[in-house]
Amino acid sequence: MYIGGRATSEPYALLEQNCDIPVLFVEAMDDVVVLFDLREYLRVMGVEAKFHKFEEHTMTVDAAVRRLGVNRDKIIKSMLFIEDAGLPVLGIVTGDRRVSVVKLATACGAKKVRRADPDQVKEFTGYDVGAVPPVGHKTRIRTIIDEKVMSLDRVIGGGGEIDVLIEISPADIKRLTHGEVRDISE
Repeated sequence: MYIGGRATSEPYALLEQNCDIPVLFVEAMDDVVVLFDLREYLRVMGVEAKFHKFEEHTMTVDAAVRRLGVNRDKIIKSMLFIEDAGLPVLGIVTGDRRVSVVKLATACGAKKVRRADPDQVKEFTGYDVGAVPPVGHKTRIRTIIDEKVMSLDRVIGGGGEIDVLIEISPADIKRLTHGEVRDISE
């Protein structure tokens, strides 16, 4: 295995690729394939998170509520937007609210924002729509966290796969994403 041009026997290493994410390097021909591991990232970053795996999808707030038997306000949505300069911004709100595009644009200092399409979500986060976790993205993404999210001790959101949820502290989300706390919900 090669990391930064040097051989290593360690399967995981921190790679600066816009953010520090533990990755597994797999040598394939002359290319290096990078696989992100959300659980390992959280472990290395000292975050106590709980993963919930289900046999059916948890891609929506309603599905997560049914699977866990919790209120909508305990669920978070991590939604990717593109601001008018073409940069991604992640808006995180509780499941009983929606991201206000007007408030999010104001928080970003942009004229407007629009929802990212599924290809953009995958490109910037490394995850499919409905599985995007609040942390551990492929690239560093400006993150705006709604004030209501920060008032909770623990929240549950996308866990990186369509049938996995992650339970995590909002303080850890803020720390890992360098998130900004603003009123962005309606």
